[in-house]
Amino acid sequence: MENLRKIREKRNINQLKIAMDIGITQESISKYENGNAFPSKDVLIKLADYLNCSIDYLLGLTNERKPYPRI
Repeated sequence: MENLRKIREKRNINQLKIAMDIGITQESISKYENGNAFPSKDVLIKLADYLNCSIDYLLGLTNERKPYPRI
């Protein structure tokens, strides 16, 4: 999840801050960014909401960061 690292660094947020704010460990964020683990769907949703981006962007499926409109 290279885009997780990109958006986090662009916004100058460290791994620990995100982890604490969404209720996971800093180690988990590190593993996601390095490709050593994959977040659950619940964590993906929390990350996308926290970073105000789409899950597709986090997964590298699109270059469009803007989240989709909610229905």
